Amino acid sequence: MENASSVKEFILLGLSENKGVQKIYFLMFLFFYMMIVTGNLLIVITVISSQRLNSPMYFFLCYLSFVDICYSSVTAPKMIADFLVENKTISFVGCIAQLFGVHFFGCTEIFILTVMAYDRYLAICRPLHYTTLMTRRVCGQMVIGSWVGGFVHSTVQTLLTTQLPFCGPNKIDHYFCDVHPLLQLACTDTYAVGIIVVANSGMITLCCFFILVVSYIAILVSLKGQTSEGWHKALSTCGSHITVVILFFGPCTFIYIRPSSNLSEDKSVAVFYTVITPMLNPLIYTLRNEEVKSAMRRLWIRKVGRENGKV
Repeated sequence: MENASSVKEFILLGLSENKGVQKIYFLMFLFFYMMIVTGNLLIVITVISSQRLNSPMYFFLCYLSFVDICYSSVTAPKMIADFLVENKTISFVGCIAQLFGVHFFGCTEIFILTVMAYDRYLAICRPLHYTTLMTRRVCGQMVIGSWVGGFVHSTVQTLLTTQLPFCGPNKIDHYFCDVHPLLQLACTDTYAVGIIVVANSGMITLCCFFILVVSYIAILVSLKGQTSEGWHKALSTCGSHITVVILFFGPCTFIYIRPSSNLSEDKSVAVFYTVITPMLNPLIYTLRNEEVKSAMRRLWIRKVGRENGKV
């Protein structure tokens, strides 16, 4: 236990140690983070304030955008601030809190994306039963289940990591505290823990990805007898979701489905699911969805109208 408490803080090496590159990264990732917060907050406000966007699809989209804001906020602000400082330290407690947050919101997002795929499957393959199967209560239960699942997964990952002794090196070759970099710093054999970590993360990622693939195969099969108009409508609805799934699940699978390693590419790949995907989600869903765009226009017109009325 003395060994476990000997490390009071960790040093995050970040994406680059070049000061010139760090300044460029500061401006770039600050812009990305502002886009994440603005874009996802706009979707949340639009869905909540629009009476037309009351279907389960938009209910889940609202929560996905909220989770994206929380998820990126766990890592991005600290990373952006570290580009301007020489001493990129994080306390032991702060590191464990960041680890918990990354896995909590990340796993919750995986579950919500899976639920969204199931929603599209019911809407296209079982349209007559859709309204009775996807009630507001059922949607709420699915979202709560996603949050609970994310909490359980994150608790397991965090408890496994905090039980390890950290007594020696404290430099993390990453821009945030994740389970694999921390396993490499532990002063004990982490093979067994590493297997459990991979099994935990890998099983969730693979199972959800399998459900997603089966859902979309079923959707494509059900579209066989549809007209070209039906095909276009169904694929335009699902296209955005498929794009987001590929962008999010691809990097996650690369990082968490294999045993712990010290690959320098890991932190570059992690940028995709912690920053790039949360930033692109609002663009992907709004650019391909006329209902969301028109709801945003109505919201803007209403806001401008109020301001003009005050004047």
